[in-house]
This record gives sequence, C-alpha cells and structure tokens, in this order.
Amino acid sequence: MELLEFARKIFAREKIEYVSLLGLSDCRITRAYLLERAGIGTEKGTVIMLAVPYYVSDGCERNISLYAAARDYHSYFSDLFERILPQFREAFPGCKFAGFADHSPIDELRAAAMSGLGIIGKNHLLITEKYSSFVFLGEIVCDIETDSHGGEIKRCEGCGLCERECPAKLESSLCLSAVTQKKGELSDIEKDFMLSGGSAWGCDICQTVCPHSRHISESEIEFFREKRIPFLTSEIIENMGDEDFAERAYSWRGRDVILRNLRIFENKEQK
Repeated sequence: MELLEFARKIFAREKIEYVSLLGLSDCRITRAYLLERAGIGTEKGTVIMLAVPYYVSDGCERNISLYAAARDYHSYFSDLFERILPQFREAFPGCKFAGFADHSPIDELRAAAMSGLGIIGKNHLLITEKYSSFVFLGEIVCDIETDSHGGEIKRCEGCGLCERECPAKLESSLCLSAVTQKKGELSDIEKDFMLSGGSAWGCDICQTVCPHSRHISESEIEFFREKRIPFLTSEIIENMGDEDFAERAYSWRGRDVILRNLRIFENKEQK
C-alpha cells in the first residue's frame, strides 16, 4: 500500500485528518542527532506531517491556556506513537520509523506549511482551515524515499488583529505566555501584565481573536476531552497528587511557578 494512503487510513482511526507527506530533503533539519539516533539519514527519507486538533469548548470560565486544560500533549504523542509505529513497521518491513513532537529533528512549522497542512500566521502558528491554530504539530520520519516535495509556504492575509490584541504586540521577548512560565519572583510590571491578560498559564489571545477561529471545530480526540481542568485554584494544585500533577503541561516548571501565578490572581480578588 502507498505510504500516504496507509498513513491516512491509520490516522483516520485516531481522528486525525490533517496528514501529509514531505521529502526529508525539503525539510530544514534542526536536530540531526535525533535522526541519527533513529538510524535515519538527513538527506533521503520521508516525513509524515500531522496537525492534531485539541480545541474543546469547556463552556465555563477558564484561567489557563486551552492547551493546558487537558493533560500534557507530550503524553498524547508518546502514547500515539507507541500504538501506531508498530503498524507502520509491520506494513513496511525493513523500513525505519520514528515519531517526534515538539522536540523534533526538523522545523515543524515550516514543514507543515510546505506540506500543505495550513498557512503560517503572524503569531508564528500554523493555521488550519477546520481547527484554526488550535493544533499540535507532530511527525513520523522514515527512511522510505518519496517523490513528495514541498509547495509554496502560504501565510495569513495579514489583517493584523492578532498583533493589535496581543499584550506584547507579538514581541516574543515580552510574550505573556513566557511571563507565566518564568521562574522566581515576578516584578510588579510582570504581575500587572499577567493580570491584564487574565491567564495564570499560557496565553490564547492571538489565537482566539483570529478570524480563522470564528467557526472552529472541536477535537473529537478523547485524550483532549477527558480529565480537563479549565479553571485552576491554588487549592486544586496543592491537593493534586504528584502523579496527577505530572500529567499536566504546567508540571514541567514545578508547583511553585503555577502556584505563584494563581496566588497573584487570588490576592487581587481578596483586595
């Protein structure tokens, strides 16, 4: 069976419809050592690009980024690859396959756009037709040669709404999401900045104001629909067991950081 046909069949079962192929030679390699570990070269091979939807409307107040309401997406990709990579290896015996997400050997955003999964927004996120930018990028790299080549990288219309509404005007060094993930004591300016954004972890402003998000579809993937905590309190975090806390996207910074942020909001409410 053809690689793309097989991949789409496998991922359809996982409720992932944004699947495309791109020659490895067309990708921008950023961590060649990851390919070497997988026994795959940097010139010949194929990348199966994925855009995994995670948007779920909770229908209630939320004080953290949408991506963090569910469990950590890194766990999702780990489980996904554990399930499906054996199927690829069985269907294509003798070929090598390796799955990546976030910590990737390639520039994922560029590859996703080149392979036709979406366009690149001014906020440097991939925007898809059905799920806007509420998608996680991942890929499977294999040593199968392909004649699939990347097309022109398309970018958004440039309405500028995301830039106008962003508290940092899309300046990465001032990003609200980065402030919420900063360790140590925050300055009064950073605290006020976080309070004005209304989020104790991450930021969705540039995504939610985007015109492409007006008619967004919800993810049907169960992982992102279950065990959601859209609104956090310091009490919830303090009472969360270590195993449960480790499942959350904010756990990589430790309890102190998310607790610090939540108490900044809670202290304001008490005044």
